[in-house]
Amino acid sequence: MEAVAEAEAETETENEKKGENIIAFCRCTYHAHRPTFTVTFHTTWLPSTSAKRRSTCDDDAFLTIFLRATHFYPESALEKMKSTANFRKEYASLVHGLQVEQVKECFIKGSVINVLKNCDQLGRRVLIVNCGKLWDPVAVPSDEMFRMLYMVHIAAQLEEETQVRGVVCIMDFDGLAMKHVKALSPSFSKRLLTFIQEAMPLRMKEVHFVKQPFIFNMVWQLFKPFVKEKLNKRMHFHGSDMKSLHKFLDPSVLPANYKGTLPAIDYGGLEWFPSLEAQSEYVNTWSELGPAKW
Repeated sequence: MEAVAEAEAETETENEKKGENIIAFCRCTYHAHRPTFTVTFHTTWLPSTSAKRRSTCDDDAFLTIFLRATHFYPESALEKMKSTANFRKEYASLVHGLQVEQVKECFIKGSVINVLKNCDQLGRRVLIVNCGKLWDPVAVPSDEMFRMLYMVHIAAQLEEETQVRGVVCIMDFDGLAMKHVKALSPSFSKRLLTFIQEAMPLRMKEVHFVKQPFIFNMVWQLFKPFVKEKLNKRMHFHGSDMKSLHKFLDPSVLPANYKGTLPAIDYGGLEWFPSLEAQSEYVNTWSELGPAKW
């Protein structure tokens, strides 16, 4: 797997060398397609209330986010921009105007979403989603869980290393009960997987399901119809077999919760939410991206 990662890194390096030309070409491609965009979206798919926001979509840093997510293929980057905008329009009630402060309490008091302090052995960010006993679906409904995940992905875009190396997700189902199964509805499953596969300008490199009990099969039956081939190949089911997980994530980068050599997780949103708050301006600007008329 490391050999594959090294090969991808070499390809990425070559593409980065061509970055300026590709960004320029993508800019031309993007502008050439603007007439089709304006049918539904603002010409820069940003609101017209701020010149600063209108310029966001035209700067190199913004374009590079989509280029890196699509291996520097301009047309693919444009399609990713379109699908992201379409997703935001369809689920405007959840993501339009989403502000950092709106999800602060869920992050700080809940234990649903966590991010490892360290990256994995390949330099990738590791996100942990606790879908079992650490999740109270009454205190944090599935819609709020989605908004939290959406918020984290916006902030992660600011890390260039994460743009390049991608992210890994550990779905921890320890203590999964019927109340959790009910909360993970078909509509939630469709929305989450559409987001990951079509509207997230980050590379989802691996998804690991761990500690899932027998009733997880009910959850998987909800998710399975919406999983496309590419993502399906990146999904791995480990149950309680942490040695299976270690084939992908080295024990040296994992906490004791997953039989790693690092101390057990004793931190959560309370500790790392300030880092998210520090990016409030960027997150709040992104929350206004979308159609000309909401």
